[in-house]
Amino acid sequence: MVFGIMSSQQQHEMDESVNASSGVNSKRGRKPGRNSNKNGEHKGDMKAKLERSRQSARECRARKKLRYQYLEELVTHRERSVLVLRRELDQYRQWCNDMDEGKMPEGIERLVEEVRRERDLQIQMNQLNAASHTPRPPTRSDETDMIESPS
Repeated sequence: MVFGIMSSQQQHEMDESVNASSGVNSKRGRKPGRNSNKNGEHKGDMKAKLERSRQSARECRARKKLRYQYLEELVTHRERSVLVLRRELDQYRQWCNDMDEGKMPEGIERLVEEVRRERDLQIQMNQLNAASHTPRPPTRSDETDMIESPS
């Protein structure tokens, strides 16, 4: 045979002979009618697999729905927090404008008193924590433990 020009019929025959000799089928995919003796079992397995797949999809959709509800609640909560902080900022701006004009803003004395109480409470808590963390003086039983234990 001369290399070069080969008819399509010759090419097809050559492909079939190569595939037949190597045991490889040129067509891919599932062949209908294969394993016909297991066809009933196969259908049952497929039905069970399909049902598991459907159940998994239902559970996935339920999880997705819950996640979106949680995120929506989180966004709503954060939006409310932003509104509260904006109102507080507006109030502080108004107080600054009032003080710039030489006026004493309403409610500022109450705020200053709250800050003082919080600061005093924090100082007391720090003092209590410092007192509870100071080492206690050794007792008589501690002294005997020190003498008996070899160091």
